[in-house]
Amino acid sequence: MATPFDPDGALDLAGAEALAAALVAEGNEGLVVSGSTGEASVLDDRERLELWRCVARAVDVPVLAGSTSNDTRHSVELTAAAAGCGVAGILAVVPYYNRPAQAGLEAHFRAVAAATELPVVLYDIPVRTGRKLATETVLRLAEGVENVVGLKDAAADVAATARLLAAAPDDFVCWSGDDALTLPFLSVGAIGVISVISHWAAPEVVAMIRAFLDGDLAGALALQRRLLQSFAFLSSDAAPNPVPTKAMLRVLGLPGGQCRLPLGDAPSDLEDQAKAVLAELETARRAGAGS
Repeated sequence: MATPFDPDGALDLAGAEALAAALVAEGNEGLVVSGSTGEASVLDDRERLELWRCVARAVDVPVLAGSTSNDTRHSVELTAAAAGCGVAGILAVVPYYNRPAQAGLEAHFRAVAAATELPVVLYDIPVRTGRKLATETVLRLAEGVENVVGLKDAAADVAATARLLAAAPDDFVCWSGDDALTLPFLSVGAIGVISVISHWAAPEVVAMIRAFLDGDLAGALALQRRLLQSFAFLSSDAAPNPVPTKAMLRVLGLPGGQCRLPLGDAPSDLEDQAKAVLAELETARRAGAGS
């Protein structure tokens, strides 16, 4: 979930409640708050805690708190505090910038998991963190730490994910962390997606996953193709995620505002691009409803 800010860049808690409720109403079955799309790296601790509390109160679906950073001690403190905010679990990202060895990554996640009784979902996104979480490290954590229950996989290596899920305990689950790869990830055993495009295309994302799980591969592929323009809109060098998502929220009349620096304001033409994505999606929806 994107984190709404007001025109002065302050945290918009009322907007966060409204956005969370709107996302659930569209079909999202859970929310991640203060993840990378939520601009976690520019939120201070007080803001994170307030955000977790208000969103958890606003919705009746599980809320995962993005409670970690590249500092293990700080991550442990925030993770311990999250339990009192009403969240259902923790999303723990690979420490960024430090580029630790796998032994350091494993020790970091063990410390985070030990700080809470909540379920912990690992988050591997090497394009942002600079370090890949190795399959062997994930397996040691999945097998040896009771509350490490799953992985948000944004490493874009479907073959590696297939090997991981073949070897992992049966109750260890994986979500795609890349909207464009959700269908391939489902094909190797992922159970869904922690999505960004579900800010505006949740019905299609939900329908695609359900179609796949029901064995309707043609239907799932048709829905995936309907989302191609949304995938392309999601991020670029000129407008990295979540800059396009916030432009889309503004077009939809939902709380969002602009991104804080260093991401900053959206390019001037981005809202027009968002309108074009929505128009194509609506055309496809009408065509689908008429078929």
